[in-house]
Amino acid sequence: MRMKDNKPSRSAVNRTPYQEGIIRRYYENRDNLMIQKLGDLVGELYLSEGKARARIWKRITAALRNLSVPEARIEHLVKSDNPEFVAKILEELQTRGQVD
Repeated sequence: MRMKDNKPSRSAVNRTPYQEGIIRRYYENRDNLMIQKLGDLVGELYLSEGKARARIWKRITAALRNLSVPEARIEHLVKSDNPEFVAKILEELQTRGQVD
């Protein structure tokens, strides 16, 4: 089955059980992966300036949304442009038991 742009539709993609297991485990561990990514981004944020800093903030915003952080809190973080605040949220997420 093909869509009008000649790409296979999602239902036409056949995955092996091994591939399905990898995908399932990714989504089971997604929160842990996002927290780890957020930790890396905090370090990068401390060292960045200018346009690179703006790009890192976009990535941090996406990670926080994936972790279900309230939008108002994310907006406050971005406005403050303070890596320490992001580090505190990261600490909260880790102590909340989202990371083993």
